[in-house]
Amino acid sequence: MTFQVLPSLLAADFGALAHDISRAAASGADALHLDVMDAHFVPNLSFGPDVVALSRKVEPAFYRHVHLMMTRPDRYLEKFAAAGAQTIQIHVEADCDIHAGLARIRALGLRPALVLNPETPADAVFPYLGECDELLVMTVHPGYGGQAFIADCLPKIAALRRRAPELDIMVDGGVNAETAVLAARAGANQFVAGSYLFKMADMGPAVSALRASCAAAYLKN
Repeated sequence: MTFQVLPSLLAADFGALAHDISRAAASGADALHLDVMDAHFVPNLSFGPDVVALSRKVEPAFYRHVHLMMTRPDRYLEKFAAAGAQTIQIHVEADCDIHAGLARIRALGLRPALVLNPETPADAVFPYLGECDELLVMTVHPGYGGQAFIADCLPKIAALRRRAPELDIMVDGGVNAETAVLAARAGANQFVAGSYLFKMADMGPAVSALRASCAAAYLKN
């Protein structure tokens, strides 16, 4: 199993995005996580394809992982693919044909992934497991950074790991040195961290420590 740490650009300084994208790349993190919010599916508005394109321009070798918190992500898949997304995550709760959306992401040459909100049960994604490369369990209510980790999501992570032992399982929301280990024990292997990393002048040591501690804790209860 591969363990990855992804800084979330939502926690960056929006007055110095290029600088913070480079800072995240220099940390040794595995990918940049870009949260796209439409102010309809979630109660916030973040950014669009232009910021994905900026991240590609600034750090072309830094993998771009795009999370579409949108009511109709299917209407924007080509735009984000053209901007440089390499993984696209869509919500199982979105108002679109999930099977078709995942197929279109793969047809665009990208990794398709599904997201579950905190209240959504694990079995909501079971019909799609053969069609996606990754699952994201939201461990906060999506929309704003800096929220506290919802520990009640841990049994859902464990249920997904039992059902999909080879699939990448990501957590996003309230991730720090302590909560990431809890998620790893439940079966997560990818960890999105925003405020925890971007508040540091040098996030490199924290990225390395987070990856190592999660690998050591994986499925060890």
